[in-house]
Amino acid sequence: MASAGGTYRLRCSVVGHELDVRGLSHGLFPPGGFVSVSRDRTARLWAPDCPNRGFTEMHSMRGHSNFVSCVCIIPSSDNYPRGLIATGGNDHNICIFTLDNTAPLYVLKGHKNTVCSLSSGKFGTLLSGSWDTTAKVWLNDKCMMTLQGHTAAVWAVKILPEQGLMLTGSADKTIKLWKAGRCERTFTGHEDCVRGLAILSDTEFLSCANDASIRRWQISGECLQIYYGHTNYIYSISVFPHCKDFVTTGEDRSLRIWKRGECAQIIRLPAQSVWSCCVLDNGDIVVGTSDGIIRVFTESLERTASAEEIQAFENELSQATIDPKTSDLGDINADDLPGREHLKEPGTREGQTRLIKDNGKVEAYQWSVSEGRWIKIGEVVGSSGATQQSSGRVLFEGKEYDYVFTIDVNENGPSYKLPYNISDDPWLTAYNFLQKNDLNAMFLDQVAKFIIDNTKGQTLGNTDTGFSDPFTGSGRYVPGSSSGSNAVPAPDPFTGAGRYVPGSASNVLAPLSGVVDPFTGRGAYQATDAKAENIYFPKKEAVTFDQANPTQILGKLKELNGSTPEEQKLTEDDLILLEKLLFVTCNTSAETPTAQQLQTLWKAINWPEDIVFPALDILRLSIRHPSVNENFCSEKDSIRFSSHLLKFLSRNGKQANQLLALRTLCNCFVSQAGQRLMMSQRDTIMSHAIELKLGSNKNIHIALATLTLNYAVWLHKVNNIEGKAQCLSVISTVIEVVQDLEAIFRLLVALGTLISDDTNAVQLAKSLGVDSQIKKYASVSEPAKVSKCCRFVLNLL
Repeated sequence: MASAGGTYRLRCSVVGHELDVRGLSHGLFPPGGFVSVSRDRTARLWAPDCPNRGFTEMHSMRGHSNFVSCVCIIPSSDNYPRGLIATGGNDHNICIFTLDNTAPLYVLKGHKNTVCSLSSGKFGTLLSGSWDTTAKVWLNDKCMMTLQGHTAAVWAVKILPEQGLMLTGSADKTIKLWKAGRCERTFTGHEDCVRGLAILSDTEFLSCANDASIRRWQISGECLQIYYGHTNYIYSISVFPHCKDFVTTGEDRSLRIWKRGECAQIIRLPAQSVWSCCVLDNGDIVVGTSDGIIRVFTESLERTASAEEIQAFENELSQATIDPKTSDLGDINADDLPGREHLKEPGTREGQTRLIKDNGKVEAYQWSVSEGRWIKIGEVVGSSGATQQSSGRVLFEGKEYDYVFTIDVNENGPSYKLPYNISDDPWLTAYNFLQKNDLNAMFLDQVAKFIIDNTKGQTLGNTDTGFSDPFTGSGRYVPGSSSGSNAVPAPDPFTGAGRYVPGSASNVLAPLSGVVDPFTGRGAYQATDAKAENIYFPKKEAVTFDQANPTQILGKLKELNGSTPEEQKLTEDDLILLEKLLFVTCNTSAETPTAQQLQTLWKAINWPEDIVFPALDILRLSIRHPSVNENFCSEKDSIRFSSHLLKFLSRNGKQANQLLALRTLCNCFVSQAGQRLMMSQRDTIMSHAIELKLGSNKNIHIALATLTLNYAVWLHKVNNIEGKAQCLSVISTVIEVVQDLEAIFRLLVALGTLISDDTNAVQLAKSLGVDSQIKKYASVSEPAKVSKCCRFVLNLL
């Protein structure tokens, strides 16, 4: 590509939209083209106009009932080899378009406010961010999962190259990293709304914000660098192909090109808001602005606009009006400004601005190093005799100041910016300014006097506030920050040899029939048949925890009853009732548990946390009986029952209680009432249960994996894709931390069950990177069922 010394010049102006161009994305087809979206409710596909330098409208799309605010391209697939176009709008919807129809292929509904950001990933996944404070993951026309955690609008989203990793940036000033649908890390540092994200590599990304800063981050959480240059909100950021250079646009009317970590070029635009930018494969930069015009800039001499077109652009720029409130011009007093002769002196750096007074008007000029001349960038309005107090505050290096002065220490040297607030001490400010810029202390009196003279009579007070956008303006909602600590104390170990310890007798699951089941531990299926028949999934029935030693359980219950508070103590008759209940539910008895027995059990499971575990063990065994299941899980008592069990899943709780509560939940699946309860409370139960993944108790991990498996069994039966997405997310999260191979095996069976006979679930599992997570288990030698099951799953993926 022929280059003009690395300087970008206008390639063309693309006219077509009637209102602000809010989003841009470089397209897959045609090569070198791009897609734009606008407040005029349209999306447009533009193709290069060869051999000319411009672009022609190839396709116009309509489907939104309100402004269109963002766009992205969904990569090509077998069904759509030219890819798809996704647009998000103020009507809360996402429209998916093909390249040969003006109406949407389908519309994604689910967000409750403006959809303001979109990003596409592998296997057809789409990530959306909204003012409703959530992000959503979509696969084809279905919502797979909702990412909740931000406390304000989600302005920016990006899917990372590593499968399963996603980023969201929010007006709550944070960025969150999500893995398989769960928040892994929160990045803090920005001082205002995060507006844009861009991916540099598998391990690094960029963010831009309303604090006028750009930050480079490592996925691990470290902020590597902060870039300053913009003087107002930064709306958009885009990375050049195959390198770490990037471009940004914002509310200061500028496009800024960053190379090797420095702002290499500033291009002013004749519109106040430069909403969006994207970089084409050839390195050309496309920007969308509030005047409805798209402008393309290029380094290539062959693609540079004609001299007449460039002159027309400069004329348009020179006629623009500049509001000091939103510019980087600092305090302006027209009476003190020099005349046109001031432009005979060359500038000292790219983008330097200089103000002159000509025929009573204040004009702004910017220095172009490559062209060696001052280019007029507009006329300053409201500047005659104005002060910064009446013109509003100005941003400098991400912070608001009452004044930002430009100080020229000597005529031939560079100029320096001096930010100042009315509440500051002028002498201390002058001293800090000299220190920061390594200037001679002899200037202290001169600089301090300059500050005092130019802020004379100014006092603290509120600036005038007109209309303010509730999401971006100074009057926007800013959530209060809070922090809490959930310190997890050391778990209470089980002690004493030969004492009753729930689940300690065996981790073996006794089969409920004579069929040998691969879940039963000792005597488990050992394949010798070379045919390798898949006996593992899809699993058809729930797996339960049936192992029991009633004598030991009752003995412990009686022992602990002595230390129970008087009002909760069980009578001798109560103990007999529980003994009878345990006998009825643990044997194939024709008897039905009585209401009195169940009332006594409810009383026992409300014992204090320290001693409740034998009562929970009786519940775990009893809940398998249809009448007990119906009693506790029916609509009348189900919420009270499930809420009580969930209390025991607290990360700070006793491990015995955590284990038995999980096992009880697993056993709820044996009857219809329990199945209905478990499915209706799926979100709440799974979000509580997954918190136990970080412990080290392998029995808890096995119980957690079994709960996930039982959900997979029922989700496979009802084919609930959003439920499957949640379950896949849990599997992906848990399988990274558990080490017990029995727990791993059950998670593999759950995974296989979820994706069997469901291409959408297969695609989602791939997009979460589950295949790469489980590959290592294909080589496990003992138990053989782990590697065999794993290979069957990998075959499906």
